[in-house]
Amino acid sequence: MYALEINNVSKVYDNKFTALDDVSFKLTSGDFVGLLGVNGAGKTTLISAISGISSYHGQIKVMGIDLKKNLVAAKKNMGIVPQEIAFDPFTTVYQTLKLQSGLYGVKNNKSWLDEVIVWMHLEDKIDANTRSLSGGMKRRLMVAQALVHKPPLIILDEPTAGVDVEIRKNLWDFIAGLHQQGHTILLTTHYLEEVEKFCNHIVMIDKGKVIARSSKEELNLKANGMPTIFEVETKDGLFLDELRSLLISTENNKYTLRLANNDQMMLVLNQLMAGGIKIENMNISKPKLEDIFLNYLGH
Repeated sequence: MYALEINNVSKVYDNKFTALDDVSFKLTSGDFVGLLGVNGAGKTTLISAISGISSYHGQIKVMGIDLKKNLVAAKKNMGIVPQEIAFDPFTTVYQTLKLQSGLYGVKNNKSWLDEVIVWMHLEDKIDANTRSLSGGMKRRLMVAQALVHKPPLIILDEPTAGVDVEIRKNLWDFIAGLHQQGHTILLTTHYLEEVEKFCNHIVMIDKGKVIARSSKEELNLKANGMPTIFEVETKDGLFLDELRSLLISTENNKYTLRLANNDQMMLVLNQLMAGGIKIENMNISKPKLEDIFLNYLGH
């Protein structure tokens, strides 16, 4: 049984705009999957469909439960952290979590709520009204609220958007701990370094279509066939004319080259040394996940 199944899901608005076009992929229990796409690619529309907010054609299953056949049971198996922040402004942090627990029919979970509150560093805010919280605190509460019922599937839609570095680290320490405990996680984020660090599989979506599905290792292998950016700073700004066709830019004594692979980098170094050019400094930039994504999009 998969934690999440997306089978041939489509969504068309007003018979004109196709937001999702025959999207299919699966999350095995314990997966940490990054869902990547530019703004308007269809990520949030898909998450809205998974959460039961938006209608769709096709099939979505959560822990084997078909959303269209039993939405209530399916929702009990997932926790969703949406982009939008919305709370009752007249409830406290603790009341918010207790109310959310009640919506899922969860009782006597004080010890779990206390644990989540500590992890989210909300312990000194439990009696504060939600309207008084900072943006970062509200984001932490959004995560805590999605976890009151200990769902096996957690969906994070830009969970660290608009928060500072310290809060991002706190959130990710907690989320990484949940994954280690066996939770399945689907993540959308603009911070590609988060995907590179935490996710074991990647799904890329563009214009409502899945354009790539692979493990992070497979994407890294693909990166090996992509150009490497090589910066070299030479003494007195000297350079070889025969290497100028590889140049992207020149700034003072620094030359930036686009190389096909590491073998070509060694050839460049050998040529520079053979030409009597002394290298003061150099830097190698390997293709990152963002570069791979843009390569898929043809940019």
